[in-house]
Amino acid sequence: MTFSAYAEVYYSYDFGEPGNHTKPSFLYNHNKHNELNLNLGLLKAAYSTDRVRANLGLMAGTYATANLAAETDVMRHVYEANVGYRLGHNLWLDAGIMPSHIGFESAVGKDCPTLTRSLSAENTPYYETGAKITWNNDQWTVAAMYLNGWQRIRRPDGNQTPALGTQVAYKPNSAILVNWSTFIGNDKADSVKQMRYFSDLYGVLNVTEKFTLTAGFDYGMEQKSEGLSGMNKWYSITGIARIALTEKLAMAARGEYYHDENGVIVATGLPDGFRVGGYSLNLDLNPVSAVMFRLEGKVFNSRNEIFTKGAELDKHNLSITAMMAVAF
Repeated sequence: MTFSAYAEVYYSYDFGEPGNHTKPSFLYNHNKHNELNLNLGLLKAAYSTDRVRANLGLMAGTYATANLAAETDVMRHVYEANVGYRLGHNLWLDAGIMPSHIGFESAVGKDCPTLTRSLSAENTPYYETGAKITWNNDQWTVAAMYLNGWQRIRRPDGNQTPALGTQVAYKPNSAILVNWSTFIGNDKADSVKQMRYFSDLYGVLNVTEKFTLTAGFDYGMEQKSEGLSGMNKWYSITGIARIALTEKLAMAARGEYYHDENGVIVATGLPDGFRVGGYSLNLDLNPVSAVMFRLEGKVFNSRNEIFTKGAELDKHNLSITAMMAVAF
């Protein structure tokens, strides 16, 4: 049995100065403007033997409030709660609330290459509920899941459609990782059923011990409303370069683009939908192993005027975020 804790406090200033102190609705981490706040406070217990494993994580913070808004009050504080049993050699069955199998970022900021999350991460599941069977060896990990839905603890009312997920990860050595994850399911009531098909592909390349490149590409399709043929489609591209300047100091730069013309994931109500590019640069300082300080500047550029700037609309958004995290 092991116990761990994580706390991440932040201050973010959005130059659009939203009056309700909430940044754009498609952001779920560090989403409060001009106030000191807790993004994620996490207490975790993990149990592991040769045949059995279990994890329980309880959380609080603006991440939990924003990401689990559709869940019941009690479940909004559950980061993960799962149990696993080893069926055979390198073969495990896990069930419960688990971290998502999609993407290279998580809610735990210290484990991510940048301070804030990418548009891709913010608009794909951070968690999932269901059962997963996993096989792995020194180079390969292969998993299949039966899920309650797209980032769901509680299945939507009127929904009886199974949701499925897959994951294949290949790591031939310590310098290369390639991962492909998929999701198939309907995230609405069966009476208005719209099947969703989603693919997430990313790679991580450690060019040297100090320089890392990460690239991701997401592509999704969802059936149009009942009575309409065809599919609504969206995609995103993310690239991150991170370099360790010293043992305690590092920098990271990110470029990204998100294209959701039909508003499947991010609804704008505009003819061109959500088309946003972003750039960020952050500086990381680890004075001791348990503490991380980060500072990041980020710019969004939109095809449409979807951002607020005072009482007006704007195509651009600029923010600066600082954070301190402690893990033990």
